[in-house]
Amino acid sequence: MTETRRPPLTAGERAQLTGWLDLQRSFVRMKCEGLSEDDSHRALLPTSPLMTVAGVVAHLRWVEYSWFHLGLLGVPDTGQTPWTKDGHVDAEMFVDDVPLARLLDDYDAECARSNAAIAGLPLDAVERGRPEERAASLRYVLCHMIEETARHVGHLDIIRELLDGGTGYQRMN
Repeated sequence: MTETRRPPLTAGERAQLTGWLDLQRSFVRMKCEGLSEDDSHRALLPTSPLMTVAGVVAHLRWVEYSWFHLGLLGVPDTGQTPWTKDGHVDAEMFVDDVPLARLLDDYDAECARSNAAIAGLPLDAVERGRPEERAASLRYVLCHMIEETARHVGHLDIIRELLDGGTGYQRMN
């Protein structure tokens, strides 16, 4: 994902929602460009040791999977996720032994799968993987994912600035 353009100002609702989400997704890779393997796994926040660049990227990958596949499509978790019944709530962020390049490729692939999964669904489609009284529409899921991704891009922005001074939306080279 290298596209960093905003959606057209007059695009329809679906194009706006997916466009803003894709824009935020593109910032994830941008924030990681040129970062060393050591820095990508460096914990800078004593109270949040899992909040590393690598941990955030892994979290975003699994959040994509959780909302679009487990929730929206109702695909059952057959052990492919990092979460277990009695496991750590942030198990997806335990990635010290996983190279950042692989995490980014996994994230990009998950985003592509998410886009493919929703391509034919109307915005009013409701999650099949949650009880009816807690099921959200695709429109809600897209809005939530824009918020979720943008919030974590902000975390990446702060971590990157603490690591090497890189700020903003410019390329970090």
